[in-house]
Amino acid sequence: MKKITVLILFFLSFTYLYGKEVLFLNSYHKGYKWSDDIIQEVEKKLKPIKDVELTVFYMDTKRIMDQSYLEKLASLYEEQLKNRKFDLIIASDNNAFEFALDEKNRLFKNTPILFCGINNFDKTLIEKSIFKDEISGIAEQVDLEKNFELILDLQPELKNLLIINDKSKTGLAMKKDLEPIIKKYSKRLNIEYIDNMDIGHLKNKISDLKKDTAILLVLLFKDGTGKYFTYKNGVQQIRAVSPVPIYGLWDFYLDYGVLGGLMTSAIAQGEAVGDMAIRVLNGIPIKEIPIVEKSPNKYLFDYNEIKRFDLDVEGIVKNYEIINEPYSFIRAHTKIAIITLTIIAILLIMILSMKANIKRRIVVEKALQNRIKFDKVLVDTIPNPIYYKNKDGKFLGCNRAFSELLNISKSEVIGKTAKDFFPLEIALKNHQIDQELLKTLGTNSSEMTLHTPDNHMKHIIINKAVYLNNDGSIGGIVCVMDDITERMQQKQFLIQQAKLAEMGDMVAAIAHQWNEPLVELSAQVQDIQTSFLLNELKSEQVKEFVNDSMVQLKYMSKTLSDFRNFLKPSTKKTLFSIRKAFEEIFEILGKQIYYSNINLKFNYDYKSDELLIYGYENEFKQVLLNLINNAKNKIIEKNSMDKYNLIINISHCDDFTTVEIIDDGGNIDESIVDKIFEPYFTTKKDGTGFGLYMAKVIIEDKMGGIITAQNKDKYVVFTIKMPHRKE
Repeated sequence: MKKITVLILFFLSFTYLYGKEVLFLNSYHKGYKWSDDIIQEVEKKLKPIKDVELTVFYMDTKRIMDQSYLEKLASLYEEQLKNRKFDLIIASDNNAFEFALDEKNRLFKNTPILFCGINNFDKTLIEKSIFKDEISGIAEQVDLEKNFELILDLQPELKNLLIINDKSKTGLAMKKDLEPIIKKYSKRLNIEYIDNMDIGHLKNKISDLKKDTAILLVLLFKDGTGKYFTYKNGVQQIRAVSPVPIYGLWDFYLDYGVLGGLMTSAIAQGEAVGDMAIRVLNGIPIKEIPIVEKSPNKYLFDYNEIKRFDLDVEGIVKNYEIINEPYSFIRAHTKIAIITLTIIAILLIMILSMKANIKRRIVVEKALQNRIKFDKVLVDTIPNPIYYKNKDGKFLGCNRAFSELLNISKSEVIGKTAKDFFPLEIALKNHQIDQELLKTLGTNSSEMTLHTPDNHMKHIIINKAVYLNNDGSIGGIVCVMDDITERMQQKQFLIQQAKLAEMGDMVAAIAHQWNEPLVELSAQVQDIQTSFLLNELKSEQVKEFVNDSMVQLKYMSKTLSDFRNFLKPSTKKTLFSIRKAFEEIFEILGKQIYYSNINLKFNYDYKSDELLIYGYENEFKQVLLNLINNAKNKIIEKNSMDKYNLIINISHCDDFTTVEIIDDGGNIDESIVDKIFEPYFTTKKDGTGFGLYMAKVIIEDKMGGIITAQNKDKYVVFTIKMPHRKE
C-alpha cells in the first residue's frame, strides 16, 4: 500500500510540474566559477524532472554596477519578460536578490523567489518586507574565526598574516566582518590588511614575505587601479610569487594556488537551493519552506599546496576533503592485483582457445586470399583512376584506369614517384598536399589540369586519404581521380548560352549608348555641310570636326570592344579589379539606366590600393550584368513616372569582397525567395529560368564565393561575397 501511495504522489508531482518555467537571475557573468557551479547543481537537480525549463539571465555586476545600469537592465528585462510568466525566480548572490526585490512588482509580481549566496544575511529585513511570504532561500556565511583558528593550528609558529581583499560589494561586506576578527587576533598576530594596492606592487610585496607569514585571500577581482581579474588569474598571479601558504574562503579559488580552509561551497549552495526549487514546483507554498541561515561550508584542501609547505591536516580537522591527492600505496597495489588477475584470466582464455584459433586461421587465410583476388578485380573494374603509394611518395600500385590514363602498364607504375608521371608544378603541389595529410591523417580534395600522352587536356579532381597499417602506423596515401572534363565543358557551354541570352538586353544597351554620339555626329556633319555650301569652311573648322568625330567614334568603338570582351569565355582564374568590372558594365548599360528614370548610386568603400578579387573576370561581369538587368527591367515594367533607385555597394574584409546590388523596384514574393536560384524557375512570361541559376553556378561552383537574395524593407538586396586573395 505504501509503495502504491508513493507511486501516486510521484506521478502527481510530475503532472504538477508539467510546463513549469524557472528564471535563474545571476548577479555575475558566465565563466565566473562560483555562480557557474551553483547553476550547474541547480540544472542537475531539475534535469530529471520533465518539462521544466530553466532560463538564466546574467547581470554582469562584477564588471559594471551603478544605478543607471540597473535601471536600464530592468527596462530590458521588462521588454524580454512582458509575454512570459515564470513559476519561480532563483536569485544568486546579493546584487541579483536586491534587484529582484526592488523590481518585484514591476518584473516578478506574485512570483516566489528563492535566494542563495547572500552575504551579511539579515533575516529581519525579509520579515519586515511586504513580500516575506514569497521569499525563502539559503544564506552564505563565511566563518572567519574558524579560518583564523585553522591557520594558527596548521602553523603554530606563525607571526604575520597578510589579508588580501578587493573593494567589490562583496569585498566591502567582508571587510566589515573582518574588523572585529582582526581586532581579536591582533594580539597573537601581526595582521596587515590590503585592498587598494595595484597588482604589480602587491606581487612585489608578496615575493618579499618571510617564512613566518601566511596569506588569507578574501577576494581579488580588481586591484587598486580598477584592473579586472578572473578568479583564476588573480590567485594564480599571487601563487606564482608567494613563498608562503595562501588560505581562502571560497571553493572556486581551490586548485589554482590556494591551500584551503573552511570554504563556502558553491556546489553545496546549488544543491540546497535546487532541492528547495523542487519543493516549490511541487506545489509547496514557499512560506512553508524555512530560510537556511547556516551556510553549508566545508573544509577543503589542495594536496599539492599542503605538500609544498609540509603541513599536516590530519588531527587538526575531522571532516575534510582533499583534491589532487595521489593514490595511496594500498590502492596502487590493489589496482596491480586486479590487472594481474585480469591478465591471468585472459591468458587462460587464450590457451583454451588456441587450438580453435589455429584451425580458424587456416580458414581465414584462404578467405583472405580470395578477398585479395576479389579486391584486385573490383579496383580494376572501377572506371576512376586509382593509385596508392607509401609515405615516401613511391607508387605501390594502381588500377587499370590509371595505367590507361598515362598509357603505361601497371607494373611500370610501381616504385615511381609523381615526378615521373606529372609536370613538375603538379608533382610539387601534390607532394605538399601529401606531407600535410601525413601530419593530419585527414583527407583532401583538389583539382588539376593534366595533358595526357595523346595530347588531350583533362580536368581532374584528386581525392586523397591516408591509410594505416595493421599496427596503426602510417602506410601511405590512396588517391581516387575523377575526370570532370566533360562536366566542365558542359557547364562552360551553359554559361556561354546564358551570355547569349543576355544579348537582347546588351544590343538595346548599345543602342542607347550609341544614340547620343550619333546625334552629335549628325549635327556636326550638317554643320560642316552648311559651312561648305556658304564657302565659309575653314581648315580649323575641318580639324575640329575631325577631332570631335574621332572622339565619338572611339567611344562607340569602346562600347563594341566591351561587348566583345563580355562574350569571350574566361578560361583561367585571375586577379582582376572589381571597380574596372563595374565600369565596363556601366559603359554598356549606363545610358539605358539613365534614360529608364533610374537613379544609380555606386558606393566604393576602398580608399587604398585597387580592390582585386580572384576568379573568372568575364563570367563575373556576366553575373553583374544579369543582376543589374533584372533590376532595371523590373523597374521599367512598372511604367511609372516615379524615380527609382539602383544602389551598388562594394566593401571588403580580410577574406571577402562583398558586393550588394540593391533596388527599390518591388520586393520578391517571400514564398519564392528560396527558389529563384533553381534552374528553370522564372516569374517572367518569356523567361528561361537560367540567368540566376548560372549566376549561382559561376559565383559558388566556379569561383568559390556565395550569392544570396533577400528583401529588406522596400528594397531587394542581392549579395555576392567573393574571395579576393589567390589561394
